[in-house]
Amino acid sequence: MAAIKETNFKFPGQTGFYRGKVRDVYYFGDRMVMVATDRISAFDVVLPRAIDDKGRVLNQIAAINLEATKSLVPNWVQAVPDPNVTVGFRCETFPVEMVVRGYLSGHAAREYKADKRSVCGVPLPDGLRESDPLPQPIITPTTKAKVGHDEDISREEILRRKLISEEDYSALERYALALFKKGTELAAARGLILVDTKYEFGKHNGTIYLIDEVHTPDSSRYFYREGYDSRQAKGEPQKQLSKEFVRQWLIENNFQGKEGQRVPEMTDAIVASIADRYRELYQQMTGARLEPLPDQNILERIERNIVNYLK
Repeated sequence: MAAIKETNFKFPGQTGFYRGKVRDVYYFGDRMVMVATDRISAFDVVLPRAIDDKGRVLNQIAAINLEATKSLVPNWVQAVPDPNVTVGFRCETFPVEMVVRGYLSGHAAREYKADKRSVCGVPLPDGLRESDPLPQPIITPTTKAKVGHDEDISREEILRRKLISEEDYSALERYALALFKKGTELAAARGLILVDTKYEFGKHNGTIYLIDEVHTPDSSRYFYREGYDSRQAKGEPQKQLSKEFVRQWLIENNFQGKEGQRVPEMTDAIVASIADRYRELYQQMTGARLEPLPDQNILERIERNIVNYLK
């Protein structure tokens, strides 16, 4: 079975198509069919090789978490007719992503090391070390760029530029913090700490919906609970469950998505190791082993399952 780098289906009644960084989206009026491919991105760049099983890992983890949080906020999902496919409402997407941080890590830690004491207009206290918990979870929004890099933006700037109304933005803040609290509880049950994550929202018929993926290792960063305190006391790096290992490999090979930089060679060994890590992520987050699929043409299976659902 080959990894799915892209799809190019033509369905009866299809009204549009959009190819994102890692998903191919088919539109049917106010409904959309989202195919999670095996493409992988980092630093807002799609890497040249796809990763076996990545798409179904993320799609299934997202489906589990969307089901677990639907009592907190309506979400866009109507059905999951294939391991790689989710069908749901076509929403008008808000042009910002709601990033919630409970710990000093990733981009925020890099900013902090550069002596910046605020992120997206949110002040940070002195004396923090990387991977320390923040006094309380904070929201650090980013713009949602169609091309290029997402950029930090403050609440004040979002409202000043009228990207979102104040009423809607306040609702997004409430939803994001409630989701982060629930995600923290779900993570704890799996022996994990939810460090930071991003949420995307849209509107359909005047109602705000949670869209895209939720609490997956691509959209979130996790620490392992076991050993966290001792590692932090010793100043050691935390053991992470996220896509951070891909970013670190790229950084070590002088790539951070900046102009003039080239993606390092993705050898068969590198691709296989990333695939293994995604399978490990699935097992840790769900408690179940990712079962091998029967030897079949994945694209034919996906197309068949979508067609059968649409009927």
